[in-house]
Amino acid sequence: MTEFVLTERQGATLVIRINRPERRNAFDLEVRAGLAQAIMEAKDDDSVRAVVITGSAGVFCAGGDLKSLAEAKRPIFKDRDRIRRLHTWFRELINLEKPVIAAVDGPAFGAGFNLALACDFVIATPRARFCAVFGRIGLVPDLGGFFLLPRIVGLQRAKDIVFSTREVDAQEALRLGIVLQVVEPEQLEQTAMAMAERYHSASTQALGIAKNILNRSFELDYETLAEMEANAQALALHTEYHDEAVANFLNKRPLKFTGDQR
Repeated sequence: MTEFVLTERQGATLVIRINRPERRNAFDLEVRAGLAQAIMEAKDDDSVRAVVITGSAGVFCAGGDLKSLAEAKRPIFKDRDRIRRLHTWFRELINLEKPVIAAVDGPAFGAGFNLALACDFVIATPRARFCAVFGRIGLVPDLGGFFLLPRIVGLQRAKDIVFSTREVDAQEALRLGIVLQVVEPEQLEQTAMAMAERYHSASTQALGIAKNILNRSFELDYETLAEMEANAQALALHTEYHDEAVANFLNKRPLKFTGDQR
């Protein structure tokens, strides 16, 4: 792991922290590499049952590093390849078959906005601000913005946010469905960790399959989803977790996972 992206285990939760405060946690090459490594660590380690992604020094991620972008002029197809390579690990984040929670304090701009959107849940402080800032410098959203934003807020609102490049504060983000919960700064990481810990006792296999299908539900017709449902349920019915849960229920023993404990 690089010094700019730190990982820490808290029980079965992997905390991924962007740690470049002198650049406002800008999404530069080092941060990208660190995030890619951390996401693969979360994917490959079966003892990780949930992930929390956060920033440092009151900033989640202020977006791309314009200084390095200006200094690194490349041929046009090299730029296309650079963006394509981002998706090799970002796709792994979106489809990571474990709950992922973004804990957002301060700005989540540009790629930082889309990094938060890629998580399953976003918890924010009143200081959080979200912005698809790309248009201010004549660019279009990258890092999955075209895929993620309209699915969360709807097409018309996504166009407003992208075209206007306006900032969305925490309360509006809550109303739009970008944010699940707004808490005070001193409660942010505690709240995110408490949510992550809820899933430590759940079936990671069942949650992972459900997430995989839900992520595709907007693109698929009913018949395809019904077939995926049948396959997924057949897999889940044959897990040790399901067998143990049924035995506990029939023998009037407590279930390991009882749902929403907020």
